[in-house]
Amino acid sequence: MNPTRMELTNLKRKLITAVRGHKLLKDKRDELMRQFLDLVRENKKLRLEVEQAIKQANSHMAIARSVMQNEFLDVALMLPKQKLSLEIEKQNIMSVNIPVYKTKYITDNENDIYSYGYAFTSSDLDDAIRSLSDVFPKMLRLAQVEKSCQLMAAEIEKTRRRVNALEHVMIPQYRETIKYITMKLDENERSTNTRLMKVKDMMLAQAHNYT
Repeated sequence: MNPTRMELTNLKRKLITAVRGHKLLKDKRDELMRQFLDLVRENKKLRLEVEQAIKQANSHMAIARSVMQNEFLDVALMLPKQKLSLEIEKQNIMSVNIPVYKTKYITDNENDIYSYGYAFTSSDLDDAIRSLSDVFPKMLRLAQVEKSCQLMAAEIEKTRRRVNALEHVMIPQYRETIKYITMKLDENERSTNTRLMKVKDMMLAQAHNYT
């Protein structure tokens, strides 16, 4: 690298940009970590609720199977009345596109979840279906939160590497090079002044000899 004033100016400009970028990336990393931890806490809470609800639904279903004939149970669950569609949208959070799951019920009444009559079915089957229906939105939210956690964790790691690269590699290199060029320029300036003084002394000496 040529120790010139132009190069020194360019390096100082790059250093200012790198320091500013370092601060912005640190702020981004800290905000991502804050939102990531919020999602992790929500994920833990949702998982416990979903697991408990599914456990309860399985318990009701086991009782329903024990008191109902298999053919009646199969017929009761063969043709569900309620249908829905799932739409996946994107939400940008700190340059991370996290999924947003939205459901749309095809039938008019979203509470119309029982596809059978009550003559040959058990109330435990009703409880099992109701439990699964109630927990379904939480299951979707859990899936959304877990995917968001994965994407945010990857972005946090990428941002952390960039912060470390700026903090421990690029910024120290810029500062060291600026220091080196500054010393070289000062040294060249001193050498030039020394030469000028010698030339001046020689010219004065020659002038005195002529006189």
